[in-house]
Amino acid sequence: MKGSGEGNLTEIDRFEHGVGWMAYPDEGMERASHALAVPSADGDADVWVVDPVDAPGVDDLLDSLGTVAGVVVGLDRHKRDADVIAQRHDAPVFVPDWMDGVASEFAATTARFSGELADTGFRALEVRNSTIPPWQEVGLYDGETLVVPEAVGTADFFRAGDERLGVHPMLRLVPPREALGGLDPERILVGHGSGIHEDASDALADALNGSRRRAPAAFTKALRSFVGK
Repeated sequence: MKGSGEGNLTEIDRFEHGVGWMAYPDEGMERASHALAVPSADGDADVWVVDPVDAPGVDDLLDSLGTVAGVVVGLDRHKRDADVIAQRHDAPVFVPDWMDGVASEFAATTARFSGELADTGFRALEVRNSTIPPWQEVGLYDGETLVVPEAVGTADFFRAGDERLGVHPMLRLVPPREALGGLDPERILVGHGSGIHEDASDALADALNGSRRRAPAAFTKALRSFVGK
């Protein structure tokens, strides 16, 4: 399900102010990483890297967008390669101030954020903060681009039926409607799979509204994916 060894960087989700990539495009988990370019006062762009998985070529990709200002951990389980990339670019790792037991694990400098990610214009959405199941996740939303690390995704094991976007199998019965319902994004970037760039708000509404109804099909599909059948 998860690739290892030297990655093979494959670009996804290219848009005006950012890009996504997969370091292991053939893995079952379809881990996706993103970089968001935010214009800065000096005319360059501050680059915010979200849940990165490292691979040869990542630094060149980031440098083409601007200067890395920070690396964001969007899910308590998504430490991934945030530490090594932050250290290479001499940038802090940003962690939500309510996310426990994560910041202390990095050698890089860490910074906390709450309502907004620094001065990026990206609002921080508390997608989930629970102990059962243990799950702390922050989304980012600037009115156009919505980044959701885990609660929804487009990887095959997330989706049921004709869904373009699906709720994570563990959250099918408790979809994150309070955090994500009513948003009207132009695009949705996810931590597993390629993003949604057309009719994104419709795809999100369908995922949330049909989550429970399509749960049996989603559970069966996810189980088959994890056991390799």
